[in-house]
Amino acid sequence: MNAHQRVLAARSNLRPDAMKYICALFTDFIELHGDRRFADDPAMVAGLANFNGRCVTLLALEKGADTPDRLRRNFGSAQPEGYRKSLWHMRQAEKFNRPVLCLIDTAGAACGIFAEERGQSQAIAENLWEMMGMQVPIISVIIGEGGSGGALALAAANKVFMMETAIYSVLSPEGAASIIYKDAGKVAEASEALKLTAKDMLDFHVIEGILPEGERFSTAFQSVRDAFIKALDGYHGMSREQIRQERYDRFRKLGGGWV
Repeated sequence: MNAHQRVLAARSNLRPDAMKYICALFTDFIELHGDRRFADDPAMVAGLANFNGRCVTLLALEKGADTPDRLRRNFGSAQPEGYRKSLWHMRQAEKFNRPVLCLIDTAGAACGIFAEERGQSQAIAENLWEMMGMQVPIISVIIGEGGSGGALALAAANKVFMMETAIYSVLSPEGAASIIYKDAGKVAEASEALKLTAKDMLDFHVIEGILPEGERFSTAFQSVRDAFIKALDGYHGMSREQIRQERYDRFRKLGGGWV
């Protein structure tokens, strides 16, 4: 598959959405709502769950299962209150020493005028700032699209993984084609130029691993489960400060070690 084909695969309606992963991988999931400031954001799913015998904080960007659900969830593009909700849960996780597991599938953060009026850029920036200093493990998996700051707001993590046909990019190929080539039809060329595939991200050391999906996503759930278990087991015996320092060191090495 070339880069553009992977973009189409990442957006496919046949892909399991975040809620399907949650139902398959976690038990006793309790979803909690609201950002304690303005409203709840259905695009950002947050709560507590049991994973492999331990309590975790779970965050997920959810596109929706059908058209009414997608409209309600704004196709996975979170509003500022969604990112504030996720940050509140991460703070609670740090307070009670719970690991944070994130599932990412979004074309990007909501970009309408109301999102900007409510402080979208500040909400994302606060997530990035505070996540870098957190002293609990944060593990993120990009299960479909990883678009721009909307995805990065849950990906300032200790470890980031991608499904094999997922994408991760600063900008959509359509946006890049319009801005760089001044031609919205050059989406395929823009997809190649953006280096947005899982292999590209692994080559640039942006992610720690590529997770196999199998035919018709037959092994996707097990791949994510195994990645979460292995990653969390690696923090057994590490101090909170070592966990924070590992995250800092990871980001110093992004892009192949250029500092």
